[in-house]
Formats: sequence, structure tokens, C-alpha cells
Amino acid sequence: MRKIGVNTWVWTSPLTDAGVADRLRSIADMGFDAVELPLENPGDLTVDVVADVLAETGLTPCVVGAMAPGRDLVDASCVADTQDYLRACVDFAAGVGAASVCGPFYASTGRVWRMDAEQRATAYADLREHLAPVVEHAASRGVRLGIEPLNRYETSLINTVDQALTALDPLLGDGLGLALDSYHLNIEERSSGDAIRAAGSHLAHVQVCGSDRGAPGGDQTDWKAFVDALDEVGYDGPLVIESFTADNASIATAASIWRPLAPTQDELARDGLSFLRTLV
Repeated sequence: MRKIGVNTWVWTSPLTDAGVADRLRSIADMGFDAVELPLENPGDLTVDVVADVLAETGLTPCVVGAMAPGRDLVDASCVADTQDYLRACVDFAAGVGAASVCGPFYASTGRVWRMDAEQRATAYADLREHLAPVVEHAASRGVRLGIEPLNRYETSLINTVDQALTALDPLLGDGLGLALDSYHLNIEERSSGDAIRAAGSHLAHVQVCGSDRGAPGGDQTDWKAFVDALDEVGYDGPLVIESFTADNASIATAASIWRPLAPTQDELARDGLSFLRTLV
């Protein structure tokens, strides 16, 4: 049975050593199999602390990064620091036994700009050049990076699976794949199922939420078609609920969460888990 996970952003940001044990115990008690750990800044979470609580709870770890302002692989002034940050994410993932590190690892989330075809090609070439050493580091640590396309309001660089394949093709392999999020697919793709099939063996990780960014289930997404496509391409990784709390000012602003998406965040997580169990 495919594992079901949840991102701790449902409740809090940033996740740190001080709160990780209580949060992961609560997630395990709800019945989740996996947890998505955001490493917003190196040092927020340490391997020894997190590894102990993962062993206690039995949760399978996944790691995601955050492309905050100043993190960018196509802005030359940010490249070195961004590479260092991504290497730190990889090292943390390797330390806690996570198979992947995923996120929109190309430009700061929210940075949008117009490009003609030549400018886009140049940006993709810059991305490949600056991402390549991080991919090499990830492969050496037994970790796979997953690059996530975002919707048009959060980036203008990679919005679709087709763009991701075009931008990343020479680097795709053991150290690099794609991470897909049902929310962004619903906005940008003509067919989420076809996008998943296009990603194929490059699919490294999958995040899910309702079409309103709340719990999956009872929304406009064709979930059967979504899961059928995952089965067709042989994806056997977890389905991880990624939603956000409106109670945290920084994360609510970053994710445009202007209203509660459930009566409580615990209910959002439990309802999503209950629905996803019916799918898998």
C-alpha cells in the first residue's frame, strides 16, 4: 500500500529541533506513514535530533527546501549561497534517511519576470550549469533532488512538466527528477494525468492537496485519474499532503493563505488522510 504523509507546514513554520518531537509524535498518532520535513534554514533541524524521533515514530522522512528571497540559481548574485543551502538540504536528507529533497530549486518563489524564447533558453542553460554540481553532490549521497514546477503566480520559469523536462533533460537521472504537486498541476496542466505520464520515470515525489489548497477529497480534482496515472508510471513513493496554516504570518503570506482551509489544522490533516486511504 502506498504510504501517506503530511508536511509539517500544515501546522507551523519554521520546524526546528525544539518542536520536532512533539509534532512528529502527533503526526504518527494520527495514522500517517510519512512526514515531509521542511529545512527552511540550515541548522533549524539537526540529524541526531530528527533521526531519534523518526526511529521512535516509525515515520518515513521526506525533505523539502524553501526558495526564500535571495535563493536563486539563475540570478548570478545568489548562486553560490543557494548551492550551499541545497547541499545542506541534501546532507540533512542523507543523514535522516530521506530518499529525496524536493522543491522549486531554480528561482526565489514569487519572483516572476517576462522572457522571450531566447531569454528563456539562456535561463535554462544557466540553471543547468548551476544545478549540476548540486545534482552531483546529491547522487554521491544517495539522495535524489526533485524539481517542482510552480504555478504562474509563483514563478515564470518552470510552470509545467514539459518545461521542466526541457530545462533539465541533460541532468535527469539518479540524482535529479521531478516533484509534482496536484495544486500546481490543477492550475497549469491541461491534464494532470497526462503530465504525470510525461514525467514518467523521472517522477521523484508527489504532493497532494485539494484544489483550494485544503485537504484532498471533496474538491474538483479527478483523484482517480490522478492515482491511475501514478500507477501507470510505476510511482510507488508516498502521497504527501502539503497545505499551510493561515495562523503563521510568514508562511500564510508566502503561500497566499488568506483564510482557514479547515475548522482546524488537525481536521485538515485527518480528513485528507482518510480520503487518501480510500484511493490507495
